Amino acid sequence: MSFEYASVTKGLMLGIALTSVAAGIFDLKHYLNLQLVPHISRHHQYWRLIVHHIACGSSSDLILVELFLYNASVCIERSFGSVKYASFLIISAVTTMLISFLALLVAQMTPVTSSLFNNIPPGPIAITSAVLYQYTRLVPPAYHFRIFGVGMSDKVWVYAIAAQLAISQFPAKLLPAAVGLLAGYLYRSDLLQLKGWRVSAKFVRLAEAWITPLFGEVQPMRRTNRVLPEPRAQVEARRQAAAIDPEEVVTTARNPRPRRTPTVHPAIPTVSTPDGTSATSEDTPEAPSQTGSGVVRQWMSELASGARPAGGARTVRAPSEAEIAILTGMFPDLEREVVLAVLQRR
Repeated sequence: MSFEYASVTKGLMLGIALTSVAAGIFDLKHYLNLQLVPHISRHHQYWRLIVHHIACGSSSDLILVELFLYNASVCIERSFGSVKYASFLIISAVTTMLISFLALLVAQMTPVTSSLFNNIPPGPIAITSAVLYQYTRLVPPAYHFRIFGVGMSDKVWVYAIAAQLAISQFPAKLLPAAVGLLAGYLYRSDLLQLKGWRVSAKFVRLAEAWITPLFGEVQPMRRTNRVLPEPRAQVEARRQAAAIDPEEVVTTARNPRPRRTPTVHPAIPTVSTPDGTSATSEDTPEAPSQTGSGVVRQWMSELASGARPAGGARTVRAPSEAEIAILTGMFPDLEREVVLAVLQRR
C-alpha cells in the first residue's frame, strides 16, 4: 500500500507526528490536556478544545494513530476523494469538539461520571473513531479466516488498533472514542445536512500549489502478487459441488468455440462397366445417393479409425484436388497419404 491518491492522509500523518514530537521536545504536553474543571470552567481556556486534537500525549499513542491512519484512512480517502475527505476531517473535528464539550458538561451531573470523565487525554482519538465508522461501513473485507472456530476477516487488525487506542487510558479515552463514532454516524446519515459541504476551491488550489509539493512525489502502489485466501462462501459452494458430482473434471482450459462444418459436395463416383467404359453413379440406378453431411461424417469416422483401404473388390478412384484441400484444411496434422486413402475408399 502507498499514499497514491491519499495526499490528505499523508499530510495528516506528518502533521500529527511533527506536532507530537515538537510538544515533547519543547515540553508543551501539559497544554494539550483537556479538563472541564478547572481549564474551561475556571480559567476559560477554550482553545484547549482545538489543540487537544493536533498532537498525541505519548509515543505509544503516536505509533497506534499512525498505524491506524495508514491502514484505514488511505482506503477512505481513495473512496471519497481528497477534497471530500479533507472536508470530512474538518467537519468531524468541529463536530467532535462541540459534542465533547457537551459530553463533559453532562458528565458533571453525577459525582461518579464527573470523576471518571472530567479529563480527555490529548490525541486525535475522536477523529480516528469517526474515520473508523466510515471504514466499517465502506471498506469490504478482502478475505475471511477462523481462529479457534471464531470467524474473522482482514479488517480485524484495524479494529484491534482502534480498540487499543480506546482502552490505553481507561476510562478517559472511552468518551472521545464514543464521540467520534457518533460524529461518524451523523456525517454518514447526513442528519446535520453537512455531507455536501466542501472546502473552497481557492484553498484547494493553494494546497496543491504550496503544501502538496512539500510532501514529495507519491509513487503508485506496487501491485501484490500474493494469492489471497478464497472467501469461505466460495469454498463451501465448491465443496458442495464436488460432493454432488465427484467425477467432475476441474480444468482451467477455455471452452473451445464450436466450429461450423462446411458443406461439402462430393464428386460423383465412377463405376466400371463390363465393356471397359466408365459410367457415373447417376447412370447406374443401383448406386446409393449420399448427402454432403453424410460424406463428411464418413470421412471423419474413417480418419478417427485410421484404417487403410484394402485392395480388392472396390474400385479405387482418383480424388480431386478440391476434396484433398477440404480434408487437409479440416485436419492439418494428417499426412497426405492418409487423406488420399480415405478419399479413395469406396
